[in-house]
Amino acid sequence: MLYPRMSSGRMVFDLNGIWDFKLLEKTGTEREHAGLHLTGGRAMPVPSSYNDIYPEKDFADHVGEMVYQRTFTVTESMKKGRLVLRFGSVTHQAEVYLNGKRLGEHKGGFLPFSFEIAEQAVVGENLLTVFVNNIVDYSTLPCGRMVTEEFPGLEPRTVNLPNFDFYNYTGIMRPVWLYTTPVVYIRDITVSGKKDGSFAWDIEVSGEEEENAEVQVRVLEMNGACVYEGSGKSGSGKIENVKLWSVKEPNLYQLEVRLKTGEAIEDAYTETFGFREISIENCRILLNGEPVYLKGFGKHEEGGTRGRGTDLALMTKDLGLLKWIHANSFRTSHYPNSEEMMQLCDKMGILVIDEAPAVGLNTGFTATGLLGGNPKGTWQTLETAQHHREVMEDLVARDKNHPCVIAWSVANEPASQEEGAKEYFEPLVRLTKEKDVQHRPVTIVTYEGSAPDTCKVAELCDFLMLNRYRGWYDTEGNLRGAAAKLKAELEGFHKRCPDKPMMLGEYGADTIAGLHDINARLFTEEYQTAFMKAYGEVFDSLPYITGEHVWVFADFATAENIKRVDGNKKGIFTRERRPKQAAYFLKERWENL
Repeated sequence: MLYPRMSSGRMVFDLNGIWDFKLLEKTGTEREHAGLHLTGGRAMPVPSSYNDIYPEKDFADHVGEMVYQRTFTVTESMKKGRLVLRFGSVTHQAEVYLNGKRLGEHKGGFLPFSFEIAEQAVVGENLLTVFVNNIVDYSTLPCGRMVTEEFPGLEPRTVNLPNFDFYNYTGIMRPVWLYTTPVVYIRDITVSGKKDGSFAWDIEVSGEEEENAEVQVRVLEMNGACVYEGSGKSGSGKIENVKLWSVKEPNLYQLEVRLKTGEAIEDAYTETFGFREISIENCRILLNGEPVYLKGFGKHEEGGTRGRGTDLALMTKDLGLLKWIHANSFRTSHYPNSEEMMQLCDKMGILVIDEAPAVGLNTGFTATGLLGGNPKGTWQTLETAQHHREVMEDLVARDKNHPCVIAWSVANEPASQEEGAKEYFEPLVRLTKEKDVQHRPVTIVTYEGSAPDTCKVAELCDFLMLNRYRGWYDTEGNLRGAAAKLKAELEGFHKRCPDKPMMLGEYGADTIAGLHDINARLFTEEYQTAFMKAYGEVFDSLPYITGEHVWVFADFATAENIKRVDGNKKGIFTRERRPKQAAYFLKERWENL
């Protein structure tokens, strides 16, 4: 799906701002009022997570549905071609009405969707109503479960327990646009460039006159200089003296596409891309034929007040901190990040492991993300398989052209040790590879319960990405013992999969900023630094380790529980983006690697 951009054939209108908002007591209600102006609501900024905007715990932790509403104006000229309403994301399910008429629905809270509305829209004022459902269950990604609690003398209480260790921020969390295109239009663009300067494109054209449409393409340097001209809905070419995209020099190019019918240019769109190649050889991930050691973090897209709402200032600051600490990469834990973040990573030279929102695929997880639930056989219980396929297709379709994306993560910490895991994931991995014309590496991030002798999915992965917390959730306080256990486990996986690169996808220790102890006790900044040092020594002793992603970039909000004091505190930075002591250790380590 193309990102909304102005061009000679397109107009783009921003529908962000203050909307009317109301929590609903029962799901599925008030649809008959979708064509009426909302009463008894509150002001709500879009994009944002709704949860932290107003005080009241019941407001923040509401389970079920809510409704957003605003008006917008349509002119006669806007209705002459296609008129499209596009949402960057609505978490987790959306049902959309225009002037009281249902446009449709969308399931999945971290990817874009759109509706053509030229027929439904009227010239003048239009009323847009969006019903949002924030429930996670065994059919959604991420997963959760509904539980009814009973207490003496009280009415039963229904709670929604996530199977994941982060707060269930919800709402219209990414930008909303209205845009126009001609009747015959550029529906999609696929473009990729290789390190030798060769490239290929494929243009999808739609509309009644598409068979008569002529496609012209130009490749431009970012300064506007044209370095190639061609034509055709698909084709290939080669550029001499190409400037490669890399971490140090993230050179970008633009593919300018023009769609003509007769002498007139009907539509135009410009897509950014880069020339670079990702490959695997000798237990190493290669960028442009050279080994690259991945240094960075698992990273949430989250901060105060806006929750997971798109915040351009915060995401730019975060990438600045990544550069400061000499990181070169992160994983979009545990869901696709915004399109704006992908664009920034392209521009700033950040390598991204792009992860699906498939977290909590383990019926043994509790709301804290720790073991202790009621496992019934994950792969016989979950109802996510078809939705998971749709999400992987949409994720690859959205991010396929970004040079920053170097790999796909199909899931985080599933029950990959259980029978049925291979059968669940094998078609998903295959589908991801088929949909990606660049054939980037694919992985499944596994947890401690999936050991070298029990993991059912290791052979499906192009590289192994392991989450391990020796020295925290076990062997706590004993870093020598933790390092020994970690090294033995990594050696076990290497013996099983000797040709696969391996990296840590998560490792860390909860740390209270400002808490110090001369003996480096648990929760102190000294222990976090010693923890990082112990793990680094293990990595340096094993030649097949191809990267290290610390958990986590910054402290973040979680479900309320006694194992989390005001959220997860494993951040190398605080939630306000202030560095802890370990940040300076990692800065020096990563600068010298």
